[in-house]
Amino acid sequence: MYNVDWPYEYSYRGYTPMYNVPPMYPGYQPYPYWGYNPMYNSYDPQRLIPLKDYGPAPFAVNIEEASKQNTAFRRALWTGKHLQVTLMSINVGGEIGLERHPNLDQFLRIEEGQGIIKMGSKRDHLDFQQHVYDNFAIVIPAGKWHNLINTGHRPIKLYSIYAPPQHPHGTVHQTKAEADAAEKHHD
Repeated sequence: MYNVDWPYEYSYRGYTPMYNVPPMYPGYQPYPYWGYNPMYNSYDPQRLIPLKDYGPAPFAVNIEEASKQNTAFRRALWTGKHLQVTLMSINVGGEIGLERHPNLDQFLRIEEGQGIIKMGSKRDHLDFQQHVYDNFAIVIPAGKWHNLINTGHRPIKLYSIYAPPQHPHGTVHQTKAEADAAEKHHD
């Protein structure tokens, strides 16, 4: 599985498994991710995705890398007339917070981290609970109370799709407290 003869496998930067990276081909890049450098298990700052709201213009992005790169609690990535894509980073022990969207459906996809999603028809009766982690998709029907709680040891990185949009174009909330204050003002 690993090429133990390759001296840089156990580099001073820590253990980095070298899956399918033949040392005889300099510059070989098996991971076509924006800014990801598998040799050092880090991001190349010159290839980072500029995180801003690109809507309503046509747009394509590596959503997994954009999600992992985001450090803000909530950031609008694309806002159109009928749909919105946001990125979220939920700190260890943190949560989205119990909420309900009466007139919109929501889709979440976890790219990194783990937690528990809770949903229900009443605020005090969340009868749906599921452990979720990397690559899980969560569909939240309009009118359902829901909360996602981080139960892991690293931030949950996810993207969310709202139909129709939920937040103003260009929204960036660095922290949950900032997001809560904006929601109270928005209501």
